[in-house]
Amino acid sequence: MSSDSADPFYWAKLIMATSRGTLMELGINPIITSSLIMQFLAGAKIIDVGDTPKDRALFNGAQKLFGVVITLGQAIMYVLNGMYGDPYEIGAGICTLIILQLTISGLIVLLLDELLTKGYGLGSGISLFIATNICESIVWKAFSPATVNTGRGTEFEGAIIALFHLLSTRSDKTRALREAMYRQNLPNILNLFSTVLIFAVVIYFQGFRVELPIKSSRYRGQSTTYPIKLFYTSNIPIMFQSALVSNLYFISQMLAARFSGNILVNLLGKWASAGAYYVPVGGICYYLSPPRGIEDFIEDPLHVLVYIAFMLISCAMFSKAWIGISGQSSKDVAKQLREQGMIMRGFRETSMVKELNRYIPVAAAFGGLCIGALSVLADMLGAIGSGTGILMAVSIIYQYFETFVKEQAESGGIGTLLF
Repeated sequence: MSSDSADPFYWAKLIMATSRGTLMELGINPIITSSLIMQFLAGAKIIDVGDTPKDRALFNGAQKLFGVVITLGQAIMYVLNGMYGDPYEIGAGICTLIILQLTISGLIVLLLDELLTKGYGLGSGISLFIATNICESIVWKAFSPATVNTGRGTEFEGAIIALFHLLSTRSDKTRALREAMYRQNLPNILNLFSTVLIFAVVIYFQGFRVELPIKSSRYRGQSTTYPIKLFYTSNIPIMFQSALVSNLYFISQMLAARFSGNILVNLLGKWASAGAYYVPVGGICYYLSPPRGIEDFIEDPLHVLVYIAFMLISCAMFSKAWIGISGQSSKDVAKQLREQGMIMRGFRETSMVKELNRYIPVAAAFGGLCIGALSVLADMLGAIGSGTGILMAVSIIYQYFETFVKEQAESGGIGTLLF
């Protein structure tokens, strides 16, 4: 039995928290895929999702059950597709054990996510898995002490360690600094600067919001504001977009391995080996893959333009669709305000939905568009951890920070000192 075959989820392993050859082989992909499919079914009105708590609970329960089914299905497909060796050679017993291991580990991930979602911690399990995985990758690529033989001598993998190593061992300091800044096929200082820049830009955009004045309908003089952020749906658009693309890659690779000469399969995607993973070299999958940098725009501008258009449109659509089934639409927000005895200043209760419709759908769509644009920018700059990964990590960490400050402020702790 071997796990040396190419990883089909290589392109999304940071976002999906997958780890090749371990119990986290599937990561959070089944959870996100089930959410994506259920969102599509609800958005297309194939299933009817009501506004009552009972309907919401039923929808969430069906989503979790579907996640279990997808976990089992992906585990079976992994084994039958030869990810751990030829199924006929390793035997039915070993295949069954691998499927059981992947399925049980997937169930544990589902339970951990449910545990945090129910209030036994901050945020959600999905967010925690993603943020931890991406931050670990960034720190490792910055400070990794592992050595790599590049043909020009042994170099350290970590960008910062490589910088000090090159400056201390090379007599020509200018050339050593240039090599540390721009070296190819390994993390460099320019990649690290790009990562820090994207972190700062995303945090800056997190502060963009519209404050709608609201007042109490029960107590005179009591007023506050209701914030509508630019990133109204947070990292949901980029998460669903990543799930869609990673599953498309997986299906394309599986079909290409069995029907490589088929015209329709080649139209979906052509793949070439790049060591531990395959890279798309043709078909739809190629045009949906992120560019490697500015040089890709010069070599194949059509690929870059199609990728940019796909990212912007898909993120905007997912963001706008998500508000309808997540309880964040104008109708849902107006209902929540009425239940709290709050109304918008200058508007009657019956006209609140119309006024909120001026802001919420626009914030959702434009926010998703901005998220897609920032992800593309990070990919073009060569940021460590991929543009999508960095964007999600910053959004998640910022959410945790806001949640922590809010809880501390409510308990009169350190949050009152910060804000």
